[in-house]
Amino acid sequence: MDDILRFALLGLGLGALYALTAHGIVLVYRGSGVLNFAHGAIGMAGAYVQWELAVNHGVPYWPAVACGVLGSTVLGVLTHLLVIRPLRRASSLARLVGTLAVFIVLTAVAVKRYGDSVQLVPAKLPSGLVEIAGATVSEDRIWLLGIAVVVTAALHTLYKRTLFGLGTTAVAENQGAAASLGWSADLIAAANWGLGSALAGLTGILIVPVIGLSVTGLTTLLLSALAAALVGRFSSFPVTLAGGLVIGVVQSELTRYGSDVTGLAASVPFLVIALMLVARGRALPLRGTFLERLPALGTGRVRPVPLALAVVTGLLLIGLSSPLWADAITNTLVLSLIILSIIVVTGYAGQVSLAAYALAGTGAFIAGHAAADWGWPFELALLAGVLGTVPIGLLFALPAVRTRGVNLAIITLGLGTTLETMVFQNTDLSTTPGSDGIAVGKQTLFGIDISGVDHPQRYAAVVLVMFVAATLVVANVRRSRTGRRLIAVRANERAAAALGIDVRAAKLYAFGLSAAIAALAGVLTGFRSTSVVFADFASFESITALGLAVIGGVGFLVGPLFAATFAAGTVGARFGDLVLPGLSEWMPLIGGIILVLTLVGNQDGIGRELGNQAAVAERRLRSKRGPKHADAAQDAAAAAAGTAEGTAEGDESAAPDVRPAAPSQASHRAPGLPLRVRDLTVRYGGVVAVDGLSFDIEPGRVVGLIGPNGAGKTSAIDAVTGFTRAASGSVRLGDQDVTRLPVHRRAGSGLSRSFQSLELFEDMSVLDNLYAACDRPGPWAYLKDLVRPGGRPLPAHVLVAIREFGLEAALNRPVGDLSYGERRLLAIARAVATSPSVLLLDEPAAGLSDDESRELAHLVRRLAEDRGMGVLLVEHDVDMVMSVCDEVVVLDFGRRICVGTPEEVRGDPAVRAAYLGDLSPEEAVEVTP
Repeated sequence: MDDILRFALLGLGLGALYALTAHGIVLVYRGSGVLNFAHGAIGMAGAYVQWELAVNHGVPYWPAVACGVLGSTVLGVLTHLLVIRPLRRASSLARLVGTLAVFIVLTAVAVKRYGDSVQLVPAKLPSGLVEIAGATVSEDRIWLLGIAVVVTAALHTLYKRTLFGLGTTAVAENQGAAASLGWSADLIAAANWGLGSALAGLTGILIVPVIGLSVTGLTTLLLSALAAALVGRFSSFPVTLAGGLVIGVVQSELTRYGSDVTGLAASVPFLVIALMLVARGRALPLRGTFLERLPALGTGRVRPVPLALAVVTGLLLIGLSSPLWADAITNTLVLSLIILSIIVVTGYAGQVSLAAYALAGTGAFIAGHAAADWGWPFELALLAGVLGTVPIGLLFALPAVRTRGVNLAIITLGLGTTLETMVFQNTDLSTTPGSDGIAVGKQTLFGIDISGVDHPQRYAAVVLVMFVAATLVVANVRRSRTGRRLIAVRANERAAAALGIDVRAAKLYAFGLSAAIAALAGVLTGFRSTSVVFADFASFESITALGLAVIGGVGFLVGPLFAATFAAGTVGARFGDLVLPGLSEWMPLIGGIILVLTLVGNQDGIGRELGNQAAVAERRLRSKRGPKHADAAQDAAAAAAGTAEGTAEGDESAAPDVRPAAPSQASHRAPGLPLRVRDLTVRYGGVVAVDGLSFDIEPGRVVGLIGPNGAGKTSAIDAVTGFTRAASGSVRLGDQDVTRLPVHRRAGSGLSRSFQSLELFEDMSVLDNLYAACDRPGPWAYLKDLVRPGGRPLPAHVLVAIREFGLEAALNRPVGDLSYGERRLLAIARAVATSPSVLLLDEPAAGLSDDESRELAHLVRRLAEDRGMGVLLVEHDVDMVMSVCDEVVVLDFGRRICVGTPEEVRGDPAVRAAYLGDLSPEEAVEVTP
């Protein structure tokens, strides 16, 4: 019992330091809306400043502490001013990677100067022994707990009782409104960055006597601090303190009583993170901006002739290279594979994963045991490693079903770190007796000796061929139906689900494919020697890999090779040593600085620039061949313009194929099913948004749903299409009860909708928006698209919609280039492209002119009469509703107050009362339906 109490008290001291670190993260987050992944590195820098001054320069302890805290403060403010503020209108991925870039730079500087060995630092707090309830514990743990409590109370008072705290809260809630009251968001953010970073420095200085002074030890405290901050919801300092203390106590007790399980105590922060994120199931309220955009994407097209020439040239260079250069080429290609895996999951699917190296290590682990324990040859071991890692990748993807963005980055980094500590660092699992890893011996491929030890050139050639094969697979996916679905999910999950795309399946697919590519890189890394050594798969290296992916262009297939050259041990490092001996030692720092410059200057990376140059060169070449070729070049450029690039991956196809399909392929399902809605009720807490609504929509009829603002019209559409869980009642489409079906299955059954806010796929062309809606790949498409991208002409009903909505000339234009009216028409045409039985339109005429509204009304009427669709029209333009609808349902405060023909509704007293309210007689005449 005394041991339990003693370890609990020890854990309180450690948990207090976790809480202090978490407070700093919370301060930065509250002040700027940025989750600072460089927080641990900033604290590490402050600790080293203090140690350097005290040990090497004889500065007294407390003045050295003040200098260390001041150094961290300055680093925090500079991070905001030089990195984060220039990215305020960039994508959330760019802001996240901005903090990762600072992490890379600071750790590279620290490793270069101090190495990564652990320095023992004596404690300066009182370290005598005290007895509490019969348990003896070091006095400094009590001091640490006291400091954490005092700091927590001070921060709670500062942010609840002072003008500065109220200003920070105002800026966090609404920057525009806060600015109108005289609050500067920049000033607030800089102050919070400085204060939060000061806490990071103080925590780093206080914790090094407990865990030792090292670069890795201090930076990996990030996960424990993030776990505590998540418990406090990134807002409450007292709850954050409690979370940090609980984590510290649990870790301490597991260190004592769970010592037989390697890495169990270190995994506690991840378990807390997983519990908080998955249980809550929603993202942090990160600040955004209407100008925020996603990184650009390449087309995925391949030029066979240049590719063949490049491969032959690469093989010749490998054959002529020395063993050292062959090793450098192997390192470059393996790292390129890691980056390629990030392109799939982050570039194409928009899921920010920091687990690439953990998955690579998993592939090496499985393949290593297959070779060492079961005697499998290299070919089978490689296949086992790749395929065996896919289920692990799907396990990593499970949190992506409920979280995304920064939340997903946190949980994947935590899961990867847990895998590293519990498996890779477990000598019982990851070593063979007499070896420093899993002994796999020298490798042969189909009887040919390809040992990386004896024949590094042969091994490099094998890696090159596998890299090219993996790149071709990813290029196929990019051009396929599957790729369009991934990019739709990346752009807008709600809109993707409304078109019948299974968002969960798309995410799982992206993680599975990414895991397979990372595993391939891991196997090729591990088997280049006679033993698979897991020091090569440190989880935090995934941060560097994501940074390199951004340098190369996270959406471009030419990026990995160029980005990988900025890492140590690669071809770029070897060239650097030729130019300036010793330059390779600075490659991590150089890469971090280039990452910062890339983010600030061109967040789309090297791949975008190479693609633009290649497109210009190709257009010039074709223009010299005559008018016919010039026209083809223009068509090809237009086809590529949907993603604002003609990329270096090539542009084999010219104008898109918009030929009509055969009649039997014109629609995957004939419209004509009636919609029956009964007793539909939507409750948000204690508010009833829709109260017992019932209505029918027959094929070929248009039903209007009108009512004052706040009457529950959009809530009704959300409930019918499955976008709210707060609904009850019954929804039937034909003979099928779709009440409990998820959104994408309702859409697949024949319920399609538009959105009041449009929710188009902004980084896709008009054509690809339509293809995403009408594509219905079968269950084997996910596999077939790896080898041969599936494609087909647009169905006839989509071609008709293109003509009816006047989109022929805009097919290859990016959505962002369309006028507002064209965007409105595209939103409806995309919903029509799903060939629905019932089409639900949410304020389709909002913002249109009178002429445009009349034309839209005509199109809606034709959809019902010519195609037999049932249409539910929610619209504030009452004249439009009355002119186009067969029946009108009127809502007020969520209840149906009238239903009938337009003439019956116009004369209904309840409708007049709902619309007129307290208006004057003159105003009432203007608004009466």
